[in-house]
Amino acid sequence: MKDKNDIKLAVLIDADNIPYSNTKGMMDEIAKIGIPTIKRIYGDWTKPTVKGWKTVLLENAITPVQQYSYTSGKNATDSAMIIDAMDILHSQKVDGFCLVSSDSDFTRLATRLRESGMLVIGIGEKKTPNPFIVACDKFVYIEIIKTIEPKLEKTKSSIPTTKSAASNTQIDSISEEIINLLETTVNDLSDDSGWAFLAEVGNLLIKKKPDFDPRNYGYLKLTPLIKSLNSHFEIDERDVENTHIKHIYVRCKHS
Repeated sequence: MKDKNDIKLAVLIDADNIPYSNTKGMMDEIAKIGIPTIKRIYGDWTKPTVKGWKTVLLENAITPVQQYSYTSGKNATDSAMIIDAMDILHSQKVDGFCLVSSDSDFTRLATRLRESGMLVIGIGEKKTPNPFIVACDKFVYIEIIKTIEPKLEKTKSSIPTTKSAASNTQIDSISEEIINLLETTVNDLSDDSGWAFLAEVGNLLIKKKPDFDPRNYGYLKLTPLIKSLNSHFEIDERDVENTHIKHIYVRCKHS
């Protein structure tokens, strides 16, 4: 698998179904995954409903693609974005796609791209229908980018690591379903003594639930989230020989 610094991404944005606020935060999020070599946004730029995008396109080097709405009630933007995606796929210039939309109409596109061996990242609002979410390798909610990312620009000493540090309006509670998912995943990867390497746990969680992200629950990383559930899990931080690195292992507490 390629290093994330070598993964070339085509970023395709649906202007009709995504808010333009915090576009920089969204592009910074994409940069964590790979290199956005193609950045296009689709919409009918003659409509006043998308005028807010115009001021941020130049700042983020995003190419606008004009798509007129030929028929009332039909979303021509979707068709243009899908056609472009398939053209880019066959050009073999990228390793993956980032589809930025909250529209379930892109479910089949995400599935088709993955069938062709592409990495598919979805970004959208929490209202995004589940079929589109699970069709992606990973799905990130715009709301958590809005809530958490601006705080990261402060000094390291002020970086939030606990739930109380984030805005309560955008944070999900940790349900029994999520706790069960965590416990099952730890057990899937545990050795004979019950310990599982936390980095592997994080990777498997995303495979099981593409929209899993500690930031959904107010934590920047998986480790503090697991530590907050100390009645369910225990943590073991192990030194790596001749380095300052610690490998973190997790084990379920059995009643």
